[in-house]
Amino acid sequence: MTLPLPEGRRNFKELFVSMAMPDDWGTTDDRTIPGPSGPIPVRVFRAAEPGPQPRPLVAYFHGGGWVFGDLDSYDSMCRTLARASGSIVVCVDYRLAPEHPFPAGFEDCFAVTRWLSSNGEELGGDPSRLAVAGDSAGGNLAAATALRARDEGNPALGFELLMYPALDPRMGSASYEENAEDPFLSRNEMEWCWPRYLGFAAGEPEPYAAPALASDLSGLAPALVIVAGHDPLRDEALTYAERLRAAGVPVELKFYESMVHGFLSFTRGLDGARRALEDAGQVLGRSLASAAGS
Repeated sequence: MTLPLPEGRRNFKELFVSMAMPDDWGTTDDRTIPGPSGPIPVRVFRAAEPGPQPRPLVAYFHGGGWVFGDLDSYDSMCRTLARASGSIVVCVDYRLAPEHPFPAGFEDCFAVTRWLSSNGEELGGDPSRLAVAGDSAGGNLAAATALRARDEGNPALGFELLMYPALDPRMGSASYEENAEDPFLSRNEMEWCWPRYLGFAAGEPEPYAAPALASDLSGLAPALVIVAGHDPLRDEALTYAERLRAAGVPVELKFYESMVHGFLSFTRGLDGARRALEDAGQVLGRSLASAAGS
């Protein structure tokens, strides 16, 4: 937060690349997809080994407080999710704040998701088995994309994977007090990130910017919500999962009580992170296997 943005972004990338277990599995393809303000860079992750064709499709939105993060930062995570789920994972290099506040990044993510629903066959994918996924700020974008897809009736989503999502800019939960000084994500950092994403706008943001503020969660795609115990975002993720379930949405909740925010990116040093990420991919794969026509 204290560095000029180019340096801060470079440091973020170097940290996340260094914390992830290197993975040369599979193939990748960098390309662009048409977006509302020009071509959107994406990286497509495919399994190297033969498997059922066509494969399910997953639009992945990376974390980083809407300010940091890129395709390289999440390369290893997306490779693991693609392998474990048997899916084609498309990681989106959406526009970042503060240069591009809401709705820019959200519009990019939604545009890629809708493109996959109409053109996924070009990648060898099955648009009838389409999911959104994301961690932290990317979990916000995934939840928001699912909300808009429901509201507009397009695209049809079979699943949403929300990994310790940032959903509520009010920051009033007990977990924000308990973990205010957590070294992996502090309250001060969220107080810095949210206004940059929201464009320093006054008043209550719309639900597509802050999904916790959505009044109706019925009719959304089935979800896996992953929560870390030592995380300021813990309670808002737990509350969102509870609200989804109360609205009749099938929800699986994975609560990793001893983990910190961002732990799924720390696979080089945490055995538990490797197992949890593999498990998330397997749940994603099983869910999409039965999602055709949903």
